[in-house]
This record gives sequence, structure tokens and C-alpha cells, in this order.
Amino acid sequence: MARVSQQMTRGAYALWVMVFFLIVFGVVAALYYTTRKVDYVWRWYRVPQYFLYKEKVEVRAEIQGRVQEILRSEENALIRVQGDGETGQYTVPAKDLRVDVGDAVYPGDVLGVFQRWKVGILMQGLWLTLKVSLISILLGIGIGLIAGLARISSNPALKWSAVTYVEIIRGSPLLVQIFIWYFVLGTVINTLLAKNGMEQLPPIWYGVASLAFFCGAYVAEIVRAGIQSIHRGQMEAARSLGMSYPQAMRHVILPQALRRILPPLAGQFISLIKDSSLLGIIAIRELTKATREVVTTSLQPFELWFMCALLYLVLTFGLSMFVQYLERRTAVS
Repeated sequence: MARVSQQMTRGAYALWVMVFFLIVFGVVAALYYTTRKVDYVWRWYRVPQYFLYKEKVEVRAEIQGRVQEILRSEENALIRVQGDGETGQYTVPAKDLRVDVGDAVYPGDVLGVFQRWKVGILMQGLWLTLKVSLISILLGIGIGLIAGLARISSNPALKWSAVTYVEIIRGSPLLVQIFIWYFVLGTVINTLLAKNGMEQLPPIWYGVASLAFFCGAYVAEIVRAGIQSIHRGQMEAARSLGMSYPQAMRHVILPQALRRILPPLAGQFISLIKDSSLLGIIAIRELTKATREVVTTSLQPFELWFMCALLYLVLTFGLSMFVQYLERRTAVS
């Protein structure tokens, strides 16, 4: 009977796996059918150029004169242009040379053409999203750890400051906070820097600050809950061994709390990666803004927005796998 039941279980499992793939196929088929009804033409072959493409570069003359000499090698050619009291040298690929010795050239004339690989706008946006998210996560961890420890402090100044920070940040939309950081604090800070002859900060750092402080408020509550979930006897035992409060917190409480707060921290960091898409409103060309610009010029909304969603999925799934790896490591240790 047990053997028959096991076979039936395997058969039911295979059946439901088939049902899952049928649902996926049905969704894809329905999407394709609806796009055909609106006369949309899929052009997936155009998408790779927004990640990496070959750029055509023209080497142009900067002075007026004549080509005095051309030194050729296996791959390149060195062009020397003699002008009125000045000389110019230009290196171009030998196979794409457009002038000969004795030719008269003028500023702007093409001397040679070559191609080089260049990173596309989607890859630039993906890299900027990854960079902004990583910096914001690291800063958010630091801010959240400090604020979380201050939340459970007996010092009223530290505790009330942390409570005020957490409630203000969690009680207002991230979009509003980005506007405040960029249009209010950014204007004040850059004005002060300009008056003192210092270089102004680019918008990306105000975007990072808004994400870091937003993330830090949620991390603070996660840290507070994780620490308070550890039994008080752990602290008392550590203090009885002669440890100071900071030593007991560092060597006894926080390592235990870390195992419990990793899953909610992973969820918060994944949300932060997705929230970075709001930075496009302050002229930061992250992945969403880059996709929007490409859609405007290429008129391929379906392929590009699906690709944008897939890239976010790759980032968030990669972070999720990394956190699961940390969970396994801390569980073993």
C-alpha cells in the first residue's frame, strides 16, 4: 500500500508540474496573441545593442594644412599634417585611412575611421543601479545598527533621537524624502560649497543619502527587534563573566541576533534595490530611467520593459542567494 501511495504521489507531483508549465505557456501565448491584435512587432534582436555595441569613431583634423607624411605599420598609420607654423599627428587604423600624402586638409576633415566596443545605455543604468544600491545598503547597515542600539539605550537623548528619526523616516514616502534631499538639502549644501570655492556634490550622492537614511530606519527596527528577542539571561551571563556592556553586545548578543535578522534584512535590501528606480526623478540615469530613455527613442516598450524587469530580478535574486549563503554559514558556525 505504501508503495502504491508513493507512486500515486509521484504521479500527482508530475501532473501538477505539467499544470504549472501549461499555465506559463498559456500566459506567454495570451500575451503574444494580444500583441498581434494590436499590430505590435517584436524586435528582440535590437535589444543587445543597448548593452554593448560597436561605435563608429571618426578621426578628424584639427588644423589646416597638408598631409606631410604617413607612417604605416601592420595595424595603424601615423598621419603628420603640416600647417602654417603648426604640426598635427593623428593615429588611425591603416585599413580605414581616408587621406594620402600631399592631400590638403581642413579642420573637421575625416582622416580615418575605426570602430570600438562601447557599453550601452542599459548596461550603464544597470551598473549605476548596482553601485547606488550597494553603497546605500552599506551605509544603511551602519546607520541602522547605530540607531537600533540607540533605540534600546537607557540614555533618553539617544533613545528619543533614534525614535524620532525612525518615526519620521518611516512615516513619510521615500519619494518625498528624495525631493527633500535633492531640492532642499542639496541646494543648501551645494550653495555653501560654492561660496567656499569647493566642488559641488553631484545628484547621485543625494540619491544615495536618501536611500541610505530610508533603509537605515527600517534596519534600526529590525536590529532592535533582533536584540530584544535574545533572552536577558545572555546579557547577564556575559556581564557576570566580567564583560562590559559594549563587549557583551559585540561578542554575545549581536552574533546571536544576526542569525535571526538576516531574513528580514534581505527583504529590506531587496526592496531598496527596487526603490532605487525612484532616483530617475532627480536626473540619475539608473536602470529604470535608462530604459525609459531607450523606449522613447526606439519605440520598443514591450521588449525593453520586460528586459528591465528581468534585470531587476537578476539583482534581487542574486542578493537573495547571497543572504541564504550567509544564513547557512552562520547556522553552521
